[in-house]
Amino acid sequence: MPFSFSRLRIPEVILIEARQFPDERGYFAETYNLSAFIAAGVPELFVQDNFSSSKRGSIRGLHYQKEPMAQGKLVMVCSGEIFDVAVDIRQGSPTFGHWVGHKLTTANGMMLYIPPGFAHGFSVLSEEAIVSYKVTKEYAADLDRGIIWNDPDIAIPWHVETPLLSSKDAALPRLRETDCNFTYLND
Repeated sequence: MPFSFSRLRIPEVILIEARQFPDERGYFAETYNLSAFIAAGVPELFVQDNFSSSKRGSIRGLHYQKEPMAQGKLVMVCSGEIFDVAVDIRQGSPTFGHWVGHKLTTANGMMLYIPPGFAHGFSVLSEEAIVSYKVTKEYAADLDRGIIWNDPDIAIPWHVETPLLSSKDAALPRLRETDCNFTYLND
């Protein structure tokens, strides 16, 4: 199988390893296969692809979109290394306000699936990182929200000394002040 799927400490967030097939030219890897992902519990269909280039020390996030345009995300690194993070923001969840993170690199072939109901962000650990991510809903500016990267109630160790932030990300509220409408459904 070209993928292995592992549930993290917050089980709705799934770490995916794409198998790499190396030869003298480099390697080939399948990065998405609908039937394999559905069989592994990733029920989302992706409708938009996003691409970012960021310098060392950049932090992007923590971002999410409110319902009805909440986005699931499949994040992968095309070049470089990032520390990718998901924060549970579903009211009533036993892991509300908790985070999980993983280093994603070109070499390790790892991807992270982050379902709706989670805020997402990453820090850049290499000189530059090219990140690609698929989302399950299109961008909706009126429902775009976020949480400040250094919220002490969440306490994410971003692995950067002097973060580079957008003015928008630097002005985001703490989790306790944010505007989100996600409710935990215990299936």
